[in-house]
Amino acid sequence: MLKSRMLCTVCLYTVLAITAWADQAVLHMEIGDPERKNREVELRLDGITDTDTGDIITPRQLAERLADTRLLFVGETHTNLDFHNVQFKVIQELHRANREVMIGLEMFPYSQQALLDGWIDGLFTEQGFVKQSEWYTYWGYHWEYYRDIFLFARDNGIRMYGINSPRDVVKAVRKKDFKDLSPEDAKHFLHEVQPVTDDQRRMFRGFFDADDALHMNAQAMEGMLRAQATWDATMGWNSMQALQDHGGENAIMVVLIGSGHVTYGLGAERQTAPYYDGKIASVIPLEIMDDEGQPVKTVRASYADFVWGLPSPLDTVYPTLGISLMGKLGDRPTKLIQVSEGSVAERAGLIVGDVLLRINDQPVDSFTTLRLIFAPARWGDVITALVERDGEELALEIPIRRNTADQAGYQ
Repeated sequence: MLKSRMLCTVCLYTVLAITAWADQAVLHMEIGDPERKNREVELRLDGITDTDTGDIITPRQLAERLADTRLLFVGETHTNLDFHNVQFKVIQELHRANREVMIGLEMFPYSQQALLDGWIDGLFTEQGFVKQSEWYTYWGYHWEYYRDIFLFARDNGIRMYGINSPRDVVKAVRKKDFKDLSPEDAKHFLHEVQPVTDDQRRMFRGFFDADDALHMNAQAMEGMLRAQATWDATMGWNSMQALQDHGGENAIMVVLIGSGHVTYGLGAERQTAPYYDGKIASVIPLEIMDDEGQPVKTVRASYADFVWGLPSPLDTVYPTLGISLMGKLGDRPTKLIQVSEGSVAERAGLIVGDVLLRINDQPVDSFTTLRLIFAPARWGDVITALVERDGEELALEIPIRRNTADQAGYQ
């Protein structure tokens, strides 16, 4: 399976959002909670492991064990439907347990709160909400991955909250230190961002192997870590504030967030803990097979409070092209700066440096436009692309097919 499925699509001009692990080493690091970092616990398919006790429990028992938890981070790999099904089951079980469930959303900045309120209040059709909320601008991952959660929240009056920071602010932190931010950017931080630790540096590097195309020098890595800490702090802070401002005594804020922001308690949880005196917990789904097809039988107990074993999918439910775009520069259209190995785009002949002009005869002027055009595509479809390469226009037919190399081990 492709590593591009394990990480969010990354571009040197955007902030990295880690959502999963690159190899098994990350699962077994002796970092995080001192009480648990020196032992391993079992990972079982479709089972939930309580890493404190080692018990394999059910979703209902999970809800029971979260009775005194008010802030819960549930990790995800954005393009894995099983991960989102775990999030949905956690929300359902807490709702059945008569908890006042609230949902925090990484995919929305807090500036979009009015639209989320409108969704829960029934002011939008589904299509209207996706369009008006600019889903494919702020997030970009397929709406269908999250659809069941959003419909369940609306139908049951469960309030949803945008917890992210405006993306431009995180970019500014990546390029500069906190002390060098402009007054306009600095106003988004009403609290201190905890400094990056050596454990975080070690974990962060573990997400990349030595041959990764995005391997970076120490200065670039520190910029990424600063941005990640900013992201963690903002999402943790906004989740806590929404819980305290709007939740009752029985409330639990369930935060849907990339697993890399939760792993080993070093992200959003560590950033929030100094300001919150309640109990915080984490649930992280994990695939029971790694990138090399080797079974994952155990995980470090400090990885999360609860780990949920999942099968390894052959590919994403909804197809992706596997490209990153530089974005429009002046009057120039979007240029490809990354084409993932083994991706749909690479197998169709797209290469780094191509300027993407049109998809299915529709002009591509931004990554958002590309996402909107590509969203209806399904495996087995064929799309057409017009690109400019070396000053000449080239028409390409792009079959949307799974990678046969990924399938070989499953035949």
